[in-house]
Amino acid sequence: MKINIHVTFLPHTDPEASLAFYRDVLGFEVRGDVGYEDMRWITVGPANQPDTSIVLTPPAVDPGLTDEERSVVRTLVAKGAYASVVFATDELQQLFERVEAAGVDVLQEPMDQDWGTRDFAFRDPAGNTVRVQQLG
Repeated sequence: MKINIHVTFLPHTDPEASLAFYRDVLGFEVRGDVGYEDMRWITVGPANQPDTSIVLTPPAVDPGLTDEERSVVRTLVAKGAYASVVFATDELQQLFERVEAAGVDVLQEPMDQDWGTRDFAFRDPAGNTVRVQQLG
């Protein structure tokens, strides 16, 4: 049996800022951009992985949430404590320099970790934690 990650979701607080970051800084292709009223869902993904996508979504729009739950989700997103993703690259330093030049909040510069990987971390425009590990 083969199981792949097909789609995952990350919240955005500013669709244009998130689109610009994932498209222009990380180089992801835009696979969809759907709006409804004042909300917007943007699907992006690595060009060399057409079967793997990230949907940048407005936070706390699930109709099953109470107003209190929506408030909690929005608070967690604002603190950068709601969602995260881990990427991997074969050019860690080059990607770090691109991300740093984009002016994002760098949480950790590239470093060798005790568990054997080299990585760095930052927050995307919505505050989501993004870690990037060196391949190989």
